[in-house]
Amino acid sequence: MNPVSLQLVHNLLVILLFTFSSGPQTITGQGFSIKEATIDNLQLAFKHNQLTSRQLVQFYLVEITRLNPFLKGVIEMNPDALDLVEKADYERKTKPPFVPLSKLHAIPILVKDNTATKGKLNTITGSYALLGSVVPRDARVVTKLREAGAIILGKASLSEWSNWRSNSAPSGGSGTGD
Repeated sequence: MNPVSLQLVHNLLVILLFTFSSGPQTITGQGFSIKEATIDNLQLAFKHNQLTSRQLVQFYLVEITRLNPFLKGVIEMNPDALDLVEKADYERKTKPPFVPLSKLHAIPILVKDNTATKGKLNTITGSYALLGSVVPRDARVVTKLREAGAIILGKASLSEWSNWRSNSAPSGGSGTGD
């Protein structure tokens, strides 16, 4: 098993342990279904204490664990995701009522694997040739997402080298996403 797959399996096992020991996987009630919620629905559920950031991220991590072996859409999970949701829940509880939070506050986001992320997530464009490389800074979109309070949940799969290898290479081929 390759290093990225080992890290993914480890992260998912840790998340499953947290999930089954700390609350529901699906939040429903008063017309709210986490599976079909919009960002506005999620923010309203946060506001009315129907949902915590931790529950939301755990729900998505369980769904990724369940579906990713078939879909192969997620290459890597953010090992800091649960720490980030704790911070988001704390910010929501302690903020003064007159200070609004961003619409993206505590919303989990996957970014494509060719989007630079400074920190523990790799940026390898679907190729093991870049495993271990360090980007100098977050991509501008990642900086903006983080400033808005979004949780970078992990990296999504893409064609190796963003399909820039040749005009005749098939789309979807990736050493890290297969």
